[in-house]
Amino acid sequence: MQIFYSDHFVLPLPPGHRFPMSKYALLRERVLASDLAVRARVPPVATETEILRVHTADWLERVCAGRLTEAEERLIGFPWSEEMVERSLRSSGATVCAARAALAEGTSANLAGGTHHAFADHGEGFCVFNDVAIAARAMQAEGRVERVLVIDCDVHQGNGTAAIFAADPSVYTFSIHGERNYPFCKVCSSLDIGLEDGTADAAYLKALSQGLATAVAAARADLAIYVAGADAYAGDRLGRLGLSMQGLLARDRMVFEACADARLPVAVVMAGGYARVIEDTVSIHFHTLETAAWYCRGARGGPSSFGGRSQVAID
Repeated sequence: MQIFYSDHFVLPLPPGHRFPMSKYALLRERVLASDLAVRARVPPVATETEILRVHTADWLERVCAGRLTEAEERLIGFPWSEEMVERSLRSSGATVCAARAALAEGTSANLAGGTHHAFADHGEGFCVFNDVAIAARAMQAEGRVERVLVIDCDVHQGNGTAAIFAADPSVYTFSIHGERNYPFCKVCSSLDIGLEDGTADAAYLKALSQGLATAVAAARADLAIYVAGADAYAGDRLGRLGLSMQGLLARDRMVFEACADARLPVAVVMAGGYARVIEDTVSIHFHTLETAAWYCRGARGGPSSFGGRSQVAID
């Protein structure tokens, strides 16, 4: 399975900032120390053409030139920096690459991405460019797919993705999230399932199963992009739901099983994760990747054990 990483492009955040930037490097190190058979690559930046299929020229120009207002920086949650621009472009490029690789091999992953709060003309919620939308549009423009399904299991609703594709039936957006969590003004997805605070494994998985059945059938897609947020975890600082690690692993298996049944290639992006113990976030993301690699080999049911050393090629 091909994976794409950009964790060496690090944002210079102020001390005490709540965004866990270090999780990306820790995740890559965990993958390299595992027995996952992956090819790890640094992605190119998303091109201007790819970005402008989704974002306005004004937004792209002002982000790259460092001409954001203080209010726009506060909405994003990051101070502007050249590193922020580079990382945002690389992360978007990684999801484009992961989508191409998934179509060729069945499954692929971006070890970052999932910036689903970015709108066409602005960013918010730690999201500058919407990598999911950029990848979906790139695959359509390249003639690789006609229809795309976005399966968004981040605990925060994918408002930017929903807005970008609101008038486009060729991209079906499914979001299962905490109803009372950020963003507090939701944008209607093709299908939204809003859950109450504290929702635990059994209720979550029942709702997800029903949502997947509806979304997969309605989307009639050629590609799925799975936004696999780790922040539905009970130990997440920003999550407010009550899933265990085993519940999250069952979630991943359910998503991949539904896609396998529909013969849908899957590109995976990591999205959010803010656990009180950062290693918990890394473990949740890693288990998602392990499940993805399992299904990439054409296996069913998910991996039965964890650990060992990886079979990794790095470009």
